[in-house]
Amino acid sequence: MDKTWVNSKETSSPDYIEGILNFVNFTFEKSAKAGKILCPCRKCANLIWCSKEEVVDHLVEKGFLKNYNWTSHEKDSAVVNSSENRNEEDIAFNHDMRGLLQDAFAGVNMEDSIPNEVVDSFNSGREGSNQEPSMSENDMGGFFNLLKDAGQKLYPNCEENKLAAVVHLFHLKCLNGWSNKSFTQLLEYLSFLLPEGNVLPKSYSETKKIIRSLGLSYEKIHACPNDCMLFWKDKANDDFCSECGASRWIVNTNIEEDSIDCTMKKKKPKAAKILRWFPLIPRLQRLYMSSKTASLMRWHDEERTKDGLIRHPADSLAWKHFDEKYPDFAADPRNLRLGLASDGFNPFKSMNVTYSTWPVILIPYNLPPWLCMKQPNFILSLLIPGPKSPGNKIDIYMQPLIEELQQLWDTGIETFDASKGERFQLRAALLWTINDSPARAMLSGWSTRGEKACPCCGYNTESMWLYHSRKYCYMGHRRWLDRRHRYRHDKKSFDGNKELRMPPGRISGSEILSHADDVNIVEGESSQPLKKISIFFTLPYWQHNLLPHNVDMMHTEKNVFDNTYGTITDQDGKTKDNYKARCDLQDMGLRADLHPKPGSSNNSKLLPKACYQMTAKEKDAFFKVLKDIKLPDEYSCNISRCVQVKQRKIIGLKSYDCHILMEELLPVAIRGSLPKRVASIIIELCHLFKCLCAKVFKESDLDELKSQSAIILCEMEKIFPPSFFTVMVHLIMHLVEEVKLGGPVAYRWMYPIERFLLTLKNYVSNKAHPEGSIAEAYLSNECLTFCSRYLEGVETRFNRPLRNDDEDDREHFNEVEENLITPLGRPLGRAQIPMAVNLKKRKRVRRIKLDSQSLLQAHRYILFNTHEVTPFIEQHKDFLKKQHRSPRLSQFEIERRHSLTFHEWFRDRVTRMEQQGYVISEKIKWLSKGPSDVALTYSGYLASKAFYIEDAREKDWQVVKHVKVRGAFDLGEVIPIREDEVGGIDMASTWVRRDTEEEGIIVTLDMEVQNYDDEEIDD
Repeated sequence: MDKTWVNSKETSSPDYIEGILNFVNFTFEKSAKAGKILCPCRKCANLIWCSKEEVVDHLVEKGFLKNYNWTSHEKDSAVVNSSENRNEEDIAFNHDMRGLLQDAFAGVNMEDSIPNEVVDSFNSGREGSNQEPSMSENDMGGFFNLLKDAGQKLYPNCEENKLAAVVHLFHLKCLNGWSNKSFTQLLEYLSFLLPEGNVLPKSYSETKKIIRSLGLSYEKIHACPNDCMLFWKDKANDDFCSECGASRWIVNTNIEEDSIDCTMKKKKPKAAKILRWFPLIPRLQRLYMSSKTASLMRWHDEERTKDGLIRHPADSLAWKHFDEKYPDFAADPRNLRLGLASDGFNPFKSMNVTYSTWPVILIPYNLPPWLCMKQPNFILSLLIPGPKSPGNKIDIYMQPLIEELQQLWDTGIETFDASKGERFQLRAALLWTINDSPARAMLSGWSTRGEKACPCCGYNTESMWLYHSRKYCYMGHRRWLDRRHRYRHDKKSFDGNKELRMPPGRISGSEILSHADDVNIVEGESSQPLKKISIFFTLPYWQHNLLPHNVDMMHTEKNVFDNTYGTITDQDGKTKDNYKARCDLQDMGLRADLHPKPGSSNNSKLLPKACYQMTAKEKDAFFKVLKDIKLPDEYSCNISRCVQVKQRKIIGLKSYDCHILMEELLPVAIRGSLPKRVASIIIELCHLFKCLCAKVFKESDLDELKSQSAIILCEMEKIFPPSFFTVMVHLIMHLVEEVKLGGPVAYRWMYPIERFLLTLKNYVSNKAHPEGSIAEAYLSNECLTFCSRYLEGVETRFNRPLRNDDEDDREHFNEVEENLITPLGRPLGRAQIPMAVNLKKRKRVRRIKLDSQSLLQAHRYILFNTHEVTPFIEQHKDFLKKQHRSPRLSQFEIERRHSLTFHEWFRDRVTRMEQQGYVISEKIKWLSKGPSDVALTYSGYLASKAFYIEDAREKDWQVVKHVKVRGAFDLGEVIPIREDEVGGIDMASTWVRRDTEEEGIIVTLDMEVQNYDDEEIDD
């Protein structure tokens, strides 16, 4: 083909146009993919896929890339990534380096000066990209270096390029936690093994220079050692704080003052405090620049089921109110809604060292439920240094972030959307914060201690000072009862007064701003609950947010459990019932039967036993139940190890252990240890917390829950002493309201944040500079998280196998077993999933012959829990009723005889139906004959979906508890679950998603979505 016309300066000449048409026809015939080729114009630079018409227009308008040759276009197929040339059966490491670079730099503006061979070696053929070029000159050098690495073979005649090899190796380092030294040693040995001429980096530092170009950066901002100001902007060059006069540098006190200046000149000074700021805007832009995540950022608007149920923060009143208040913001679903979380942690993993580092984390709520609360999608924005908590001065460190949020709200930032191939103005808004009580007080400015400690009731908080206990109690929950409720007029059981007041309204941002004049900024001198006006109020929309600060469910539940457990078991230092509490009751004139009475000696006092206190025998029974529990692996810690039966106490509990105890174990353990009146109200409290942790709500159900929470707290006021009612107990009253305002608690509690803090803590490798270690490790992991989206065929953060993968392998089941058997775990000693391993390879396995009673129990269990047998069960019950009409049997007797005789009647019934010519399924025939009397027994079993608790009240009975799976979400009507997928369990049609992968897979989990009732079965 003649190519002389390519260099013609007259792009409108007939020869040039004819040459373009011939070139385009030839190229589309030879190398088109999905009707597109890589456009070789000066703007697209052989990087962007375009249609035939677009290529012609671009070449006529802009001309060919300088020194362009179309070697790759003349071939039958374009050069693709080296891993794509391999046989699919041989692929172990697949990658999309071209897509990685194109998304990372959003379609670089290629200039004529770029060497054509570099571009051609890189343009391997990624289909469907329409990105428009835009990149600053500062990043251009890094992109060109990466482009060269992507086109450079690892060694002569190697199929892999240098960039892919470096990304894979660095990904392994971060995923498996290799040290820098071990990684350097590995690179040195690999370089020795590879052929001569290999270009593999020789050290960790060389590798980091290559990888750093793919990631984002952070900035260091010096701060006053007394937290007064930041040395940035117009004060960036100051040496002393303008507020307190402290030096920004670390000064050696052993050096005389006259020699300080000389010392600083000789040696570069070190800053006393360094704030590390990870700019938010480029990290938000990357979510849209990446083709892997761009479309997911619109999930809340395009794919969320909108049926009136509350499943996601987008279903909440706060989100909807924000959209109504700012319709221009809500018009584009790509605009981001963010949550902010912060908490302090000790980076040294030692309680002997007092040190507190405070990260500030942002959560993008546009993402689907199975992604938005995962660590790879958390954005670390600020890292506030220790050694002390910043307290109310945290606003000083929040300035860079607030400035970015202000910019994102006012003007937005131009961003490329890879999913739509267009640019748009990205805006973002902060919906709320997620913190424990101390951090909430720091961020909001509202004190969580003292007379008005409730951050929801605000100035209408009802509190009472207990003279003997020397603290405030927060009662008065009758205000939330229905107007006609009898407790409102019950003087004797409560505080001796009628309660006719209405419930207080939630304090708003406008009300807080109206009290700005009452704020005294000097710490410790103000008795007002409002200690400062938060920096968040500089955001124009903040005062209109319905839920600016969340009540953390995790810490509330833990504190309520501690109060309850400590009081009913009378734990020293934890019980809220002591001599001082009884004296407070006496002063209030309540419950005379509990007032202190004179003891046997003159100076002693006798405290009468309260109904909520356990005797020694009852404590033994209570702790024995907890000691004997065997929980599923990965469900919680081994709580039985924490239980000390002889000492009658539990030690070493974490927050999540308290969560499991409160919602699952405590209701069963107290059944035989407390009077019914006390046990029932504690069980109702536990059930309330369990309902609040659901992932789907109806607004009508929330109204009922709010009414129940008021009744429960009033019942507890009648039982427990006033000292029991700390502000954390009072906050139960606001949890239901916040679910309605903010959505399910799974998106607003601290559990994911605390796990992320543990990850940051594990980043500390240099204890002399903990924040520096965290910052550098976070950047590396952030970069590799982005890169791992473009790796296939390897284990990444998004496809790591579950610790306990109990999904059965259907290849090893026959048709009947596939529909019937749903394993609840796996036996110890197996190498893979249940029933998918050769039995000869299993350890600690032996065959046994079942006795007749065990065989009968197994047969009954299968029959009574199989959906296809339900019609036969109804027929048998009708048969029993007709057979015993006079005298008529009671329902209990019918159930008893049905349980004893159904298996025999069912076998005979199926046999007769076969003889009469009815069509019977193989499953029914198999079920009627019963199981084999030979079974396999193992030394242990890791249950994952259910566990059993011995009932302390009903001996020889056990309570069955179904395990709630954390990663399951009800998405509404997405994909229906077939009846045979639920193992024969009769349940309503529902749809759930489990986040074992980035995209999620469909699973069937009855406990998570529907079945919250406990069952009792015969032992």
